[in-house]
Amino acid sequence: MTDRRCFVCGLLALAAPGAWAQLAAPLGGAAPASPLGSGPGYHSPDSPIPPLQEREGVLSWKLLGSVKTRAERQRLRPIFPADVRALDRQIVKVQGFMMPLDASERQHHFLLSAVPTTCSFCIPAGPEGLVEVRAKTPVRYSVDPVVVEGRLSVLDNDPYGLFYRLTEAQPAR
Repeated sequence: MTDRRCFVCGLLALAAPGAWAQLAAPLGGAAPASPLGSGPGYHSPDSPIPPLQEREGVLSWKLLGSVKTRAERQRLRPIFPADVRALDRQIVKVQGFMMPLDASERQHHFLLSAVPTTCSFCIPAGPEGLVEVRAKTPVRYSVDPVVVEGRLSVLDNDPYGLFYRLTEAQPAR
């Protein structure tokens, strides 16, 4: 496998939606990791942003990250534990770091990550550490963690390789 590394930070880059499956398949389904670590809960000790703290009433990234994967036809197929599967279509709160998908100050569609972005060219986590958010009420962009509440979908076969989506979302505390 040829490494696709970020030309800015040098870490393994997962630049395109669905890239996890393309990169992981030759590794027998294991998600590739950067030399410094990655995935839900990994927080660079060099980051000026403090790591997320677990909060009562807010969905845990540790729980979302408990999904296993299996390589199947050049894709990663998620295998969700029963407690994660039970969250499908439930109203939940999720906290995380915003990855905006457009340049506006208020975001209607963005990714929420378990860890902060350290390079604007890299995705900071694998699919178990990201939630796609479609907001009913726009959420103001922030480099600090945000909390949103909405209906969670646990995704078995997302065309972009995502495992989780939050719809009807709105800012929460």
